[in-house]
Amino acid sequence: MIYLIHFLAACIATVGFAKLFHAPNREILFCGISGGIAWLIYDVITTHHLSQVLGTLVAAFILTVIARLFAVIRKMPVTVYLISGIFPLVPGAGIYNTIYYLITAENGLFSEYGLRTIAVAIAITFGILFGSALPQSLFQKLARNKTQVKDSEENANNNISEKRKK
Repeated sequence: MIYLIHFLAACIATVGFAKLFHAPNREILFCGISGGIAWLIYDVITTHHLSQVLGTLVAAFILTVIARLFAVIRKMPVTVYLISGIFPLVPGAGIYNTIYYLITAENGLFSEYGLRTIAVAIAITFGILFGSALPQSLFQKLARNKTQVKDSEENANNNISEKRKK
């Protein structure tokens, strides 16, 4: 149940961020879903006592794959889904704490939070990089398969309608 609440909260936050960056209105829901899924993956991995960096890396990779898939299916740029979807993964609290401890001259805590924040930022970068390295043809095939299934369903519905008319 807690994962559902976290998923919905991440979706809402991502939708707000997408609106702030003027994502097309018809894509807002998909932006929210992408951010919610990314946060859900991160949440599951970190809840099971695995590394925050690993959770961020895997979530950013999956987010990139989802964003690329949405982009092909919805015929929109990948950045519409990727930029807004990455929002829940950005280490805002880590950045804040790093700067706070820098200003208060607590060098030990500054180093600890700073290194952790940099590691998370690098994990986001590599997750996007690995997701972007997948060949575009893979996503086009997935989109084509979706279109073929949709067309076959429409044909089946049309055949049923024609039989009922007779």
